[in-house]
Amino acid sequence: MTDAEILAGIEEVAREHLGWPGRLEGRLRLMEDLGLDSLKALTLAVEVENRFQVCLDPERDGELVTVADLVAAVRSADGG
Repeated sequence: MTDAEILAGIEEVAREHLGWPGRLEGRLRLMEDLGLDSLKALTLAVEVENRFQVCLDPERDGELVTVADLVAAVRSADGG
């Protein structure tokens, strides 16, 4: 799976479950730019796991600052 496909899937999840109206870009910060609070961040993580059938490493939660970080985490969890 390519980074573009992962990004598109995350964008779809953000639209459906968080009401995100725009396009996602790798540089966007999850909390600040997407306006996520802890509940929305958890929702995003769970729905991304469901969408991609992966388990994100909870030890890396603090490393997930941007959308690009989330893309990399999904790629890593997918064995890529």
